[in-house]
Amino acid sequence: MYSPTIQKLIDIFSKFPTVGPRTAARFVFYLLKKPKEEIENLISSINELKNNVKICKLCFNPFQGDGELCEICQKPSRDKSLLCLVEKETDLISIEKTKKYNGLYFILGGTVSALKRADIEKLRIKELEERIKNHPEIKEIILATNSTTEGQATALYLERLLKPLNKKITRLGRGLPVGAELEYADEETLSSALEGRK
Repeated sequence: MYSPTIQKLIDIFSKFPTVGPRTAARFVFYLLKKPKEEIENLISSINELKNNVKICKLCFNPFQGDGELCEICQKPSRDKSLLCLVEKETDLISIEKTKKYNGLYFILGGTVSALKRADIEKLRIKELEERIKNHPEIKEIILATNSTTEGQATALYLERLLKPLNKKITRLGRGLPVGAELEYADEETLSSALEGRK
């Protein structure tokens, strides 16, 4: 049985994505061995994250800076007729690294598995519909969800949902293996998937 302080931290770390109680316990014991300055640095970095990082009101990308829009949404040279829908922030970064896409983004905030109501409610559907309706310059919506079962289910759901808006809806082309996540795809594979969208 762990002491209450250790157990409390294990419980907190267990809430992190893909972290179970065993890994959470390893984190806690790793931190126990660290010097006080390193722990203070970690605490200060977490505080900075909460105090200095904002969420873009258009695409939901975290950013630091002035105003309500991230650097991508503010840039006049971006192609405002293209809107790329991604599951999470790391997918946006992966696509940006290819330097093959010059449009705008929208971070969905997750996926749906077997179209469960709870999953659908977690997605930013209302915000997405508002974004498309308030920006008539959007001509093409790219569904850049992962090639996982959840990613495919999400793309199908979005296709049906967005069809009445009369926009061109495309998906990333082949090149991404089934079950793969954008975050881990190399830049060349992602580039060809972007170019081969249909």
